Amino acid sequence: MEILVVKKGDFILIDYIGKIKETGETFDTTIEDIAKKDRIYRKDASYEPVLVVVGEGWVLKGLDEGLADLEIEKPAIIEIPQEKGFGPRDPNKVKLVPIRRFREQGVTPYPGLRVELEGKLALVRTVGAGRVQVDFNPPLAGKTLIYQVTLKKILEGIEEKIRALIHRRIQTVDSQKFGLKITEKDITVKVPEDAFFIDGLQYAKRGIAVDVQRFFPELENVFFVENFKKKEPIPTAAPTPTTPTQEGASEQPKQAAETQDK
Repeated sequence: MEILVVKKGDFILIDYIGKIKETGETFDTTIEDIAKKDRIYRKDASYEPVLVVVGEGWVLKGLDEGLADLEIEKPAIIEIPQEKGFGPRDPNKVKLVPIRRFREQGVTPYPGLRVELEGKLALVRTVGAGRVQVDFNPPLAGKTLIYQVTLKKILEGIEEKIRALIHRRIQTVDSQKFGLKITEKDITVKVPEDAFFIDGLQYAKRGIAVDVQRFFPELENVFFVENFKKKEPIPTAAPTPTTPTQEGASEQPKQAAETQDK
């Protein structure tokens, strides 16, 4: 039986659990049960094997380098030093900010709060009488990371790879619902009705086109087709006919009573 191993340029699907070596704390995972157990579960996250094109820098440098030679369904441990992770901590990125800057934004600072300042994300470290200490370092800067990685699949064939690229950009719609027609120089992607009104569809299509032409340069044109089918009108129920007898039934006793009175 041939053993498949990963090489640069491969399209692969992996599961992983990312931990901080110093504390053992889980900070990221593709596995829903692990996320719930370690209390990092997010409702807006997608828990499934993630697509990586090896060597393209889609993941941390240390992780990308460690993907080579993985075998299908054989868990591997990859240790990532800070230099190949989120880098060392920079003390110059810890600053004091006037508390009024927060109040102007309607924010009450407290230790542990993550805020956006100067267009960058920062962590509030301490709060004084008039100033707040904020840290612009990435949360995992200066940490050694441990990834437990399992290779789930090596993708084969242009259609399977393109469907994976579509799913990377549009995760809320099954990629199998997208029609694909591939010729020598062109590809036509038929967008399913399920995807017509999702947020950011135009940006997603642009990203798909860029990805396809990057990895398959022979495809010079990427066409997207959105077919709005005519909806058949819903038939309305015919009105119930009213017979003359029914219309006059309520008047007959009244007329009879008037005649009797006369």
